[in-house]
Amino acid sequence: MSTPELVTVFRSPLKRLCNERLLVLTAVGLEGVIVLGEGEFRLEVDALAAPAALRQLAQYESENRPPPPPPPPPHVFPYAWVGCLAYAAVLFGVAAALSHGWWRLDAFEAGDLDAARVQAGQWWRAWTALTLHLDGPHLAANLLAGVWFGYLGATQLGVGTLWFLTVTAAAGANLIEGLWAPPGHHSVGASTAVFACLGAMSAYSWRERLGTPQRWARRWGPLIAGVVLLGWTGSAGEGTDLFAHVGGFAMGVLIGSVASLTPLRRRLPRVPQWLPGGAALASLALAWACALHS
Repeated sequence: MSTPELVTVFRSPLKRLCNERLLVLTAVGLEGVIVLGEGEFRLEVDALAAPAALRQLAQYESENRPPPPPPPPPHVFPYAWVGCLAYAAVLFGVAAALSHGWWRLDAFEAGDLDAARVQAGQWWRAWTALTLHLDGPHLAANLLAGVWFGYLGATQLGVGTLWFLTVTAAAGANLIEGLWAPPGHHSVGASTAVFACLGAMSAYSWRERLGTPQRWARRWGPLIAGVVLLGWTGSAGEGTDLFAHVGGFAMGVLIGSVASLTPLRRRLPRVPQWLPGGAALASLALAWACALHS
């Protein structure tokens, strides 16, 4: 009677690993032996049973593959609260200047997002409208939401970078709205900036995780959460400017995705945050200078 031909289906320097796989094969009725080779252990089975053994071992490996390692912790930028203070100071400062008559009486009319005047070339209204509010509750709602999203985003992108991206994206959304809206359309408020901030940090987190070996839910989670928050907080209330909220979020996603590109993301920790932060404030100051002298 001839000796059965044995085929190696698994090898390892650790006998324990061979024993585990031998138990797997034994459980499904396949016989095998463990032999010691040169510096390693080999699990061998009859040549006729080798295909079935390899299938069982492949299934065992797939079911017991260790989870992918978590992504490295993101860089956390300090001084996020500084941007929140600056945001509050700008909104309160403009409101105080208008209520106390420190500016010309028609400053509100000169700075709102008047579609007809934007289409006539008054581009600065896309910036100035972000700082104007109809009443106290309108101001308070945008202040609280902006501080909340702004603080979270600033720890992720840097306080200056976050607010520069927010102001730029929000102004871009306002400009598009002013150019495409009917001539009688008017709009004011920082809500466009609030949702631009949400979109920027959602897209940045999403793009950061997109290349990591995580499950799709973890990779897409930040963007999905951003859309859910947009729907939850951006579509409720009478007189809500849904186009502005969606437009701000979309522009934020676009500009946040660009900022998350690897060459730029690696440079963010080296950017002096006063530089983009100062640019954001300068853009608002320039826009108001144009509005008040037009």
